[in-house]
Amino acid sequence: MAISLSVVLLLAIILVVLIRGGSIKAGPAIVAILFGFFLASTGMAPSINRFLNSLADTINSINF
Repeated sequence: MAISLSVVLLLAIILVVLIRGGSIKAGPAIVAILFGFFLASTGMAPSINRFLNSLADTINSINF
């Protein structure tokens, strides 16, 4: 839960920065948000979630 909340917060911040910076307009941003929303309700959602969790675990295991 903590990882997905962090990812959602990070992506929201990136989206706001892109909109305010003029890199992306409000229309395409809304389409991207809706795409993610509807993608989460498909059969691909568990696979995407497993991939992101394994990616987070891999990044977490890196020692600097």
